[in-house]
Amino acid sequence: MWRRLRLSLGLGTVFALPGLAVLAVLAWAGWLAAAPALAAGALLLLLTWLVAAPHMTALTALAETADRLGADVAPGPGPMPPRHRLGTQFLWLSLHRLARAWRERLRRAEAGQAAAEAVIAAMPDPVVLLDDKRRIVRANLRSREFIGATAKDAPDLAARFRHPALLAAADAVLRGAPEQVVDFHAGYSVERVLRARICRLDGPAADGAAAILTLHDITELKRAEQLRGDFIANASHELKTPLATLVGFIETLQGPARGDAEARDRFLGIMREQALRMTRLVDDLLSLSRIELNEHVPPTERVALAPLLRHVVDTLELRAQERNVRVVLALPPDLPDVRGERDELAQVFQNLLDNAIKYGRDGTEARVEAGVSGAAAAGAVWVRVRDQGDGIASAHLPRLTERFYRVDTARSRALGGTGLGLAIVKHIVNRHRGTLSIESTLGVGSAFTVRLPAAEG
Repeated sequence: MWRRLRLSLGLGTVFALPGLAVLAVLAWAGWLAAAPALAAGALLLLLTWLVAAPHMTALTALAETADRLGADVAPGPGPMPPRHRLGTQFLWLSLHRLARAWRERLRRAEAGQAAAEAVIAAMPDPVVLLDDKRRIVRANLRSREFIGATAKDAPDLAARFRHPALLAAADAVLRGAPEQVVDFHAGYSVERVLRARICRLDGPAADGAAAILTLHDITELKRAEQLRGDFIANASHELKTPLATLVGFIETLQGPARGDAEARDRFLGIMREQALRMTRLVDDLLSLSRIELNEHVPPTERVALAPLLRHVVDTLELRAQERNVRVVLALPPDLPDVRGERDELAQVFQNLLDNAIKYGRDGTEARVEAGVSGAAAAGAVWVRVRDQGDGIASAHLPRLTERFYRVDTARSRALGGTGLGLAIVKHIVNRHRGTLSIESTLGVGSAFTVRLPAAEG
């Protein structure tokens, strides 16, 4: 109110100045007496103030509306000015429409920014925004394990990633180079391989961001590539040895030993052993491939373990006699069933018992025992196969289930092993959502324990 009054008085005075100047000149020249001149000046000021007041009210309302548009708070149009001849009502309506459009655009911009931040925060991979000085200006929650709790803890990318190739790629992108992709090793609690992808952001961005860095953990991919390469190399080597033996004996039988019946019989026996070795290897490879293909699908059948274990022992009894190893089966009378696939579980225990017989010392026993951990309805059923062999050094235990891994390669091949038995066991147990544990003492023997979830009901 006082603002409008002051503006009205000031504007009225400005408008009255020419008339007041004329009255002053007339009074100074003697053409008009002082008293009438003062009265005319006062009347002139009053009239101009009365005329300026409504216009100043409208202009003040427009000024207040404009001020609200420039304020940080949500703008409002303010009260409509009264009708008058300057037509400021049309200006007020225009400002009102402008304010409404401004509020709508502000709402959309805030919603878009919130959506973008939500998407970045929800991304499963670490995302880091860099400014043109290579400083970290924003990062999502997933990146905290790489750059700390907040981006402010590591303003420069080099403070968290001391990898020359990554830093060089970031500098190149910030200088205008196209997208860069860099693989590097990160030595955190567990050694990992990360793939960094750096792209430049076109146009202005929040917080002065000029580039975006995303990290992808490709450790499992690199490990799978390494395992595949090792698998192909090992499989080729395992097949190459018996094939070379077969080719050599075939060439000998076709040449120098063509008429030697004794050599022919001896060579054919060796060739048969090598052919059977390749057959076992191919069978194990096919079995492992089939198991890995279905490893993510848990079995649904109900399997009675006690009859299955008795069948496995009966199957290998003759082999145990040939090795002079006695098989002992110790089962509780109420061993519960498990959820699984009978043929695969039979393969697990056949491999474990065959190893116990194969590597057990002459005149010793291979023991198969079972029991329950926890309540029978909700606990785990365990089956342990124990041998009395030479034992395995602790350094070898973590790698026993790797494909083609052997503690004693020559002895394993001499005994007919393919190096895939325990790998098959591990994958079958994984499919059954169970666990495999290995314990061994040098000079005493080894124990392989399989734990499987008990069947419900």
